[in-house]
Amino acid sequence: MAGHAIITGGSSGIGLATAKLLSSRGVAVSLIARNPQKLAAAREALVSAGNGKAAVQTFSADVRNADELGQAITSASEAFGAPDWGISSAGIVIPGIFVNQTLRDHEDQWRTNYLGSLQFTHFILPHLEKAAKPRLVLIASGAAFAGLYGYSSYGPAKFAVRGLAESLRVELKPRNVSVTIAYPCDTDTPQLHAELKLRPKVTSEMAKGGGVMSAEAVARGIIAAAERGDFQVTFGWQLRLLARTHSLIAPLLRSYQDWLVRRSGDTP
Repeated sequence: MAGHAIITGGSSGIGLATAKLLSSRGVAVSLIARNPQKLAAAREALVSAGNGKAAVQTFSADVRNADELGQAITSASEAFGAPDWGISSAGIVIPGIFVNQTLRDHEDQWRTNYLGSLQFTHFILPHLEKAAKPRLVLIASGAAFAGLYGYSSYGPAKFAVRGLAESLRVELKPRNVSVTIAYPCDTDTPQLHAELKLRPKVTSEMAKGGGVMSAEAVARGIIAAAERGDFQVTFGWQLRLLARTHSLIAPLLRSYQDWLVRRSGDTP
C-alpha cells in the first residue's frame, strides 16, 4: 500500500472524489459516512476502478456522534495501519433566511460541519501522528470568509472550521502534522443539487458568475495543495479574492447584499 487515507463524507461528493484520486495512486482508503447503501456503492465504484485491487473499507458512522466516529477511526487504523491522510469532508448546508429557519436547522449544520470536523480531528490525531508525513484536511466554504445572505445557519459553522484550522496550523506544526483548509466554490455534488432548491433569491444572485466545478477538479486541487504543504486552497476568482481581502471588503459586501435584498424584494 502507498499509504492510508481516512475520509468522512466519503460516500459522495468531494469526499468520494478525493477517495477515488488517492485510491488510483495505490492509497488504501477508509470511507466514513452515515448511509450504508451509499457506502457500499462507493466501495464498489472504487474497487471496480482499481480492477479489484483497490484497498477499500467502509464504516457507517455519524460524525456528530463521538462514540461512533471514534470507533470507526480506531477500527480503520487497526485494519489498514496509521493514516497518512485525514480528510474531513462530511458536511451539510440548509440555506434559508434566519427568521424562517428552525433551531434544528442551525443545530444540524453546527454539529455536522463544525463539531464533526472537531471530533474527527480529535480522534484521528493520535493515529495520524504515527505516519511519516501526516496530512490533515478540513473543508470550509466561501461562507467562512464573510457573513452571507441565506447562510446564517451554515456560515457560522464554517467560520468555526476556519478558526479551528487556523489554530491547528500553528499548534500541530511542531508535531509534524501538515494542515490544509479548503474553500471550494459551488461543486457539482448531490448536496449542491439539493441546496439549489432552497436558496433564497439573493443567495442565488450572489452565486452567479462563480461557476460550478466538478468534484474531481476540486479533489485534485485539494490533494495537490496538501501535498505541497499549503495551508489554504481556494477555487474560483471570487473565493480567491475573498481569501485575500475579506476583512477589507466586508463593508462593501454587506452594502452589496443590502442592495440585492432591496432590488429582489426577497425579505423575511
